[in-house]
Amino acid sequence: MTGTREHELPEIEPNFAPRNGAPPSASPKPIRRAWGALTGWAGGAIHRIALPEEDAPDGPLESFVISAPPWLISLVIHIGIMMCLGLIVLEAQPRRDAGIEVDLGGRTSDQDGDNLPLGEQLIDPTQTVSTQGNDDVSQSMEGAAAVTSANPDAAAEPLAGMPALEPTKDGMLPMAAVEGPSIGLALTGREPGMKQALLKAYGGTGKTEGAVSAGLKWLANHQQKNGLWSLSGPYSDGSRGDNDAAATGLALIAFQGAGFTPKGDPKEPFTPVVRRGWNALIKQMDGDGKFFQEIQSNQQLYTQAICTIALCELFGMTDDYQYKEAAQKAVDYCMSIQAPEGGWRYEPMVDSDMSVTGWFVMALQSAKMAGLEVKSPVFGHIEEFLDSVSRENGSHYAYRARDGATLSLSAEGLLCREYLGWKHDDPRLVAGIDYISANPPDWNKRNVYYWYYASQVLHHYEGKPWQDWNEEMRKLLPEKQVKSGKERGSWDPDGDRWGRDGGRLYVTCLSLYIMEVYYRHLPLYQTGLLGK
Repeated sequence: MTGTREHELPEIEPNFAPRNGAPPSASPKPIRRAWGALTGWAGGAIHRIALPEEDAPDGPLESFVISAPPWLISLVIHIGIMMCLGLIVLEAQPRRDAGIEVDLGGRTSDQDGDNLPLGEQLIDPTQTVSTQGNDDVSQSMEGAAAVTSANPDAAAEPLAGMPALEPTKDGMLPMAAVEGPSIGLALTGREPGMKQALLKAYGGTGKTEGAVSAGLKWLANHQQKNGLWSLSGPYSDGSRGDNDAAATGLALIAFQGAGFTPKGDPKEPFTPVVRRGWNALIKQMDGDGKFFQEIQSNQQLYTQAICTIALCELFGMTDDYQYKEAAQKAVDYCMSIQAPEGGWRYEPMVDSDMSVTGWFVMALQSAKMAGLEVKSPVFGHIEEFLDSVSRENGSHYAYRARDGATLSLSAEGLLCREYLGWKHDDPRLVAGIDYISANPPDWNKRNVYYWYYASQVLHHYEGKPWQDWNEEMRKLLPEKQVKSGKERGSWDPDGDRWGRDGGRLYVTCLSLYIMEVYYRHLPLYQTGLLGK
């Protein structure tokens, strides 16, 4: 399965510069200049007092100095000296911005922070994870440190200062260009510092980050020599069919969700893994922006949507122009194959279903996050399709227009509605949130597909529904992750609703997305993207 080589990415040499620059000097240039001016004037004044009258200049300041008593001159000089000393002391004090303060000391009410109230969970740096197999992956990393840069500067207030962006009439983010911080806005939670603050604010623990570390290591160990991943193996319980492009897109989304890109620090263990993955995956895309070639027809558009999500996120996270053309081509192709019903299914421009359409909505949303062009009419057609599969006044969703609603597709449909502009207090969304909340995670009813979409819907919605859901999910997935043996760090697909179809890599990747939910995307309503 090969496409044109015009999109092959070159080996990337990262360009690094201190994010915040050097710490402020205790004696910056403006203070030194003020000090010099003051002492220069004081020295001149003292000198002039001793000068013969005929040698003194004739200005009012000089006349004051000459006529003033010595004690007054001394008082003025000492006041000036004290003012300068005060400025130096104030400048030397470290800044303490209001907002969330992140404590990485691992102090929790129990060892892993599970019993702390939401907003007070701290990172446990004591968990260790080891790996075998991939020589390019570090053999030992510690807990949360495995998925964050060393010594990150924590964001004091992760959601402060974000511009409020009103959605366009027909969906998502503004069509017009927006400046600076707005580009990739919803992806900024993956950055060091910001990630730590969001973990604390939204309930991440040492266990959740340890699970991410172990899962990424499992993925790194099973990257093929050509840079791609496989759905079918080499590992136990692989998918019954293979699809290297989709498997690679799923894996790269997991790495990028934790903040890893080809432009990352080469000392980070996953940077070369992601770089090899992208150099391989980009070769799968042809000149039209299509990622699927000789694969099963029912996987073609899943593949396109998954790979487009990964590529748009890559451009959004790096803002590197070399990825922009390929990402825009992939997005253009997605728009060109929208079916008349307003969604997507298995083949280009043929029929629509809620499952495939949800992945394409996320692909187009990722494009908007990255500042790429998405034509507004596409969203209006998506709305028409969602209306056709909605049930219970829009709070439940079905697979196709003729079918009944299901729990997993309702979560997927509600996430689409959140991105397409439904307000936080929309009665239809509120009713849908209640429906999901009444069906919390249950290992005996495993459906990681449902958990993936429900986690996103509730994280964006926030409040008690999110707190209750997260309280269960942040314990369940780390507890059920494989802890030993060759599949350590993965999740067993046996017993999952779609485990036999997707296999171990699919189940592991979606589980990782859930454990990364705290920082993968900033919550929509909190950031003002849609408004409450």
